[in-house]
Amino acid sequence: MDERMNDVLIVGAGPVGAVCALALQQQGIAARVLEAQPADARADTRTLALSYGSRLILDRLGVWDKIAAVTPITRIHISQRGALGVARLSADEVKVPALGYVLPYATLTAALKQALADAAIAVDYGVAVARIDSDAACATLHTEAGEAIAAPLVVVADGGRRGQGKLAPAAPEPKFARDYDQTAVVCDVQTELPHANQAYERFTPEGPAALLPHDGSATFCGLEPAKDRMPNGDRHVRQGDSDLLRAEGRERSYALVWSASDADAQRIAALPDAAFLDALYRHFGGRQGRFLAASPRKTFPLKLAYTGSEASDRVVRIGNAAQTLHPVAGQGFNLGLRDAWELASLCGDTPREALGGHAMLAAYARGRRLDVMGGVGFTDFLVRVFSNDVAPLRHARGLGLLALEVFPPLKTFVARRMIFGARG
Repeated sequence: MDERMNDVLIVGAGPVGAVCALALQQQGIAARVLEAQPADARADTRTLALSYGSRLILDRLGVWDKIAAVTPITRIHISQRGALGVARLSADEVKVPALGYVLPYATLTAALKQALADAAIAVDYGVAVARIDSDAACATLHTEAGEAIAAPLVVVADGGRRGQGKLAPAAPEPKFARDYDQTAVVCDVQTELPHANQAYERFTPEGPAALLPHDGSATFCGLEPAKDRMPNGDRHVRQGDSDLLRAEGRERSYALVWSASDADAQRIAALPDAAFLDALYRHFGGRQGRFLAASPRKTFPLKLAYTGSEASDRVVRIGNAAQTLHPVAGQGFNLGLRDAWELASLCGDTPREALGGHAMLAAYARGRRLDVMGGVGFTDFLVRVFSNDVAPLRHARGLGLLALEVFPPLKTFVARRMIFGARG
């Protein structure tokens, strides 16, 4: 059995693992990345919402300027259906260029993959992990092919991306978990009115619904608008109408994340386009005019799982391997990128002989606790408090949104926490 020693081994070449490897290289630490999927795996079709804080991380790594098809979010409109209370956040009030950015997951992963190649960071694709053994001296990663690879530190990243896949042997049970009995229906939609870089978070008793502005010109290039959904009110698709929708895809497209009960979500996702757009209009309201078109729907269950960074001697978890959050407020992915950046920074400040040792991993866990638990608690609070129709809570939520709207210091505090985490 082959056994080799490396500085740091990273399990997972997704965005969190790739950011960790690039940040470690900036600190003068060589990393080797192992990825279970093949190099030519089919691109992920999800849409991401990056905070401005995540943009700064990617900018420091020299990646941001290489990413195309990015739509900035300069305003966020927050409301609850059927009750008073509206809050509006804007980038100008927080004094940042944008509150966040929306882009395809595949675009980010392609840019990071190229950055890894340009930096000559070793990435082994198609290498599945069977188990990780560790002691006080080093951690040894065993692949399914029978190879043993040792390092002072093993970083398990992006574990949630493969769910119960080949990283399962290295993933313990969460320290706490919550099944929200909700499923997200995700797709792209086109609206009658331009998005003007405004995102929406709409709370309902069934669960939150988010609209994220993005460049949907490619998504809707081959789709016909649903009949009777044309901007001019005609009930039939006329010659040139499809061309109009395609040309305006950049300004009128949103990524939709519609949370509903498990049973309702499957029913909603299966609706024909016209019925789906009608249901979305009734659920969301008319702030963006009518919904004109929708891409094919996908669903995924919504759960909270907190495992924590502490794994065993010489092993640390980051990103979805450490915590999986509800997508409300878009905290989970950005939290994972901060995990990667902070871990690499700490590695750079640690003497080489202490890299991956108990003292270093304990310091990392302490340093990340406030940010991670803040993100976990914030998203869990939003889902549990807003996903009901209890009258006292409904009125309290309205007062809370009103306070957020009329007290600038509170608005700035909340916005900066969403953008930068606990250090905001």
